[in-house]
Amino acid sequence: MSSFPSHKKIILFDGVCYLCNSSVLKIIELDKNNSFLFSSLQSASGKKIINQLKIDTQKIDSVILYEPDVAYYIKSTAALKIMKEFGGFWKTAQVFFILPAYLRDFIYDFIAKNRYKWFGKKNECMIPSPELLSKFLN
Repeated sequence: MSSFPSHKKIILFDGVCYLCNSSVLKIIELDKNNSFLFSSLQSASGKKIINQLKIDTQKIDSVILYEPDVAYYIKSTAALKIMKEFGGFWKTAQVFFILPAYLRDFIYDFIAKNRYKWFGKKNECMIPSPELLSKFLN
């Protein structure tokens, strides 16, 4: 049994990656149903979830979508499942599920491998503004 809220989906992200931080802010903007909570992979709550799920972050350099007491998803599958929650135009991204996961993940991994070079890297994790604090796990 998870010690995290079961009524929310938790997105674990690289807290020092500019692309990842920008993506989190976009997800917050599009999350009209308030479905998601966030935690950086580097935070105490992020590490607790990673340990609970027995994920080796040395082998998986990815966003993780965790649905407590249900399942977790990584890489392109996580990204597509996140987009599905927004509805409308974003839901059309589900068409990419017709591609095999290894092909979707090849593209995902290429972007992930180059994200610091293309978008930059921070020295510290993002500190949420007071307005956004409730969207983040401690």
